Amino acid sequence: MARTGRQRGGRGLAAVLAVAVLAGACSGGEDVDVDGEGGGDGGEGGSAGGTLIAAISAEPDQFDPHKTQAYASFQVLENVYDTLVVPDAEGEFQPSLATEWTTSDDGLTWTFTLREGVTFHDGSEFDSADVVYSYNRIIDEQLANAFRFASVADVQAPDPQTVVITLSEPTPALLSNIGGFKGMSIIPEGAADEYDLATEAVGTGPFTFESSAAGGVTLAAYDDYWGDAPSIDGVEFQYISEPTAALTALRSGDVHWTDNVPPQDVESLADDDQVELGTTPSVDYWYMAMNQAKPPFDNRDFRRGVAFGIDRAAVTEAAKFGAATVNQTAIPEQSFWYHEYAPFEHDPAQATDLIESAGAATPVQMGLMVTDEYPETIQAAQVIQANLAEVGVEVNIEQEDFGTWLDRQSQGDYDAFMLGWLGNLDPFGFYHAQHVCEGTSNFHSYCNPEVDDLLGQAATETDRDARKALYDQAAELIADDVSYLYLYNPDVVQAWAPGLEGYEVRADKAINFESVRLPE
Repeated sequence: MARTGRQRGGRGLAAVLAVAVLAGACSGGEDVDVDGEGGGDGGEGGSAGGTLIAAISAEPDQFDPHKTQAYASFQVLENVYDTLVVPDAEGEFQPSLATEWTTSDDGLTWTFTLREGVTFHDGSEFDSADVVYSYNRIIDEQLANAFRFASVADVQAPDPQTVVITLSEPTPALLSNIGGFKGMSIIPEGAADEYDLATEAVGTGPFTFESSAAGGVTLAAYDDYWGDAPSIDGVEFQYISEPTAALTALRSGDVHWTDNVPPQDVESLADDDQVELGTTPSVDYWYMAMNQAKPPFDNRDFRRGVAFGIDRAAVTEAAKFGAATVNQTAIPEQSFWYHEYAPFEHDPAQATDLIESAGAATPVQMGLMVTDEYPETIQAAQVIQANLAEVGVEVNIEQEDFGTWLDRQSQGDYDAFMLGWLGNLDPFGFYHAQHVCEGTSNFHSYCNPEVDDLLGQAATETDRDARKALYDQAAELIADDVSYLYLYNPDVVQAWAPGLEGYEVRADKAINFESVRLPE
């Protein structure tokens, strides 16, 4: 998830990014008409046309799909760009810009047949040169998802409708790597020279990028979209950082949809006739990381002491009010790749012993960086602060806007932080970039050669059960070392106006609006 992680950090949280503190108001300036009046023939239970108003919690940092790791960015870009393949709601990969693909017997050559009759939003025709350009841009410039191409030896276009990817070793996660989320979007050949992709977006998706301002982003239906035409005229994303304000805007009719739902209200909303509530277990995880480039956080005993000092159940309840499952590894229990392993219980006495054995002078001062654009990080941090005060660690909660948060993370200017990784499908996405010694999202400076070896073997193992065994071993080492201090897997919780049709809540938090019909 890229980070929030799709850190949907980070999914990494994999990640939602912001460059300014956002007002909690529903909207700025003129009132917005959300009655769905946009002309066209009305169908049963909904009306054709109109503009969908969607409230999201944070402002995208930028719109270059190859550079951003922000979930807020991908909420928008999911509707603008396409990938060669795309996961369905069950996580199985389906055709998108590629209609079919074959694999050589040795697993080293993947041949993709491309869809014909596709045009980009600037009117240029899509073909194999665009795929080669997009992938080589990520590889050559070592952009955010270059790690997904670690085994790619070559990308060739033998003709306009064919792309051949040659691998140096078998890569069972290839489809997930190139299609799991819109960080692997296909852009027009030469687009990075022709456009400012940080502020513009030129894709092949169902909506075109129209404008971006301080209050939100506007998309319009793309008349020449290769798939089924959107049922609405456009989408307006509004930034509403305060969950209560987002819910109020939904109830009052100022917005049609939001994923910024107050966790404490989820149970009561199930019986609220002013709101339609959608929930499903997610493929996300939320965690705390300590900066292992700085003492005492570089000491394994100290980190393990912190792990024993934290009451994960209390943290999860404070952050999500029951809409999450405690987990001490990354992958949720609904997944085939889940590994049940929980080496830490809340044990203040053992925590104190380990922290003292690490030789740190107590009380240890630890800054914990969180962001107000994810209020759950603040609520969780307050419980962690109280827990660790009992074991000789004084936590200073450092609340930042997310743009500053990300800058500090990338510069190593922190003691510890909280975040989530979103939208992971294959275990490669859950573990590699975050925990290999030179991982592109290893901002916390963790390094264990045994973990590198296990993750390297798992990345090329084609037998599913053998591959899982390798990931299970790596997951145990990562947890034991407290590379990440895993906390919980949240549920996906989204809400929309009664009568809105055609929207599907997904475990990977992909926000797709092309099939939505507005209420009458």
